[in-house]
Amino acid sequence: MQQLETLKSMSEYQLRGLFRSILQIPNHWVQGGKGPGSARFAYSLFCLLLFCAAYTAPAQSQKKVLLILLDGIPAEVLERVNTPSLDQIAEQGGYSRGIMGGEIGGKSESPTISAVGYTTMLTGTWANKHRVYDNAINNPNYKYWTIYSMLRHASPDAKLGIFSTWEDNRTKILGAGLKATGYLNLDFVADGYEKDTIRFPHDQKKLYLNQIDQLVTDLAARTILEEGPDLSWVYLEYTDAVGHQFGDSAEMDHAVQLADQRVGQLYSAIQARMDDFAEEWLVLVTTDHGRTATDGKDHGGQSEREREIWFVTNAKNLSNRFRSGKVEMVDVVPTLVDFLEIQVPRRQRKNWDGSSLVLKR
Repeated sequence: MQQLETLKSMSEYQLRGLFRSILQIPNHWVQGGKGPGSARFAYSLFCLLLFCAAYTAPAQSQKKVLLILLDGIPAEVLERVNTPSLDQIAEQGGYSRGIMGGEIGGKSESPTISAVGYTTMLTGTWANKHRVYDNAINNPNYKYWTIYSMLRHASPDAKLGIFSTWEDNRTKILGAGLKATGYLNLDFVADGYEKDTIRFPHDQKKLYLNQIDQLVTDLAARTILEEGPDLSWVYLEYTDAVGHQFGDSAEMDHAVQLADQRVGQLYSAIQARMDDFAEEWLVLVTTDHGRTATDGKDHGGQSEREREIWFVTNAKNLSNRFRSGKVEMVDVVPTLVDFLEIQVPRRQRKNWDGSSLVLKR
């Protein structure tokens, strides 16, 4: 397809040179009309065939991914609250409940804590491998690559973006710029706003996180629309802050509705990209943990409600595993790799604890 695009941009002079180089015909035969008449006819036919091929061949879609994590929303809350944007995405692909936490009592058991969930989602491994057991993220094992490192390795020119209400997602979990991650570089970054207490004064109700979530969403939507990164992760935190303060409540329901509106804003940008460009987008929305059954304020343990998460995607070729409701957080990386069709070193693939949720075409 790249060759065809090149042909579209070639001048008549360049085409004439290409024609002569292939058929080894003297320049004056095709330029001045001298020589065998068949040469001029052959040249005209050659150009016609080239342009027909260039303009009628179907363009190959470029595959791109948007990963969205809405923090700390229990599945039963999501299913009860009106979420038209998430419903719209699910209608294109599907919705499923899932699991975060590994094997209870086994070596893979992982706390249902935010940073643990993010790292599990991005590496396809449980905490016994990636070594993130809490939000301090003191000793991550970068030997287990994130999907960002995988894509950068497979396609050095890929455009990578992160839009996050928590800066540690980039600096600690992805390890951007660190020697241990090969100095992973990102092309589009919007984070760190939680440290700007002048622009976003910290209030008791954590409303400043709601403001940052909206800013992050605005920047992500604009970047997607204008730049179309190959891989983007949008992380929104406000729902978890509301959950910790109010638990299962009308406030939590409202926070979920706000998150859904932001998902709709991002999805609209993607739909615009797909209308204007030959792009195929995979959208995957999930959460990092559930909440306690007593009041919905806490998480971290291995109760059923704390371990239960959910997945929403626009992918159409979903596997039976997705439909079974037994999806696990470790399934995200294999799914993204299969969709993007990138080459990942065998030593990395063998570390994965999950499997792909999309069927290969």
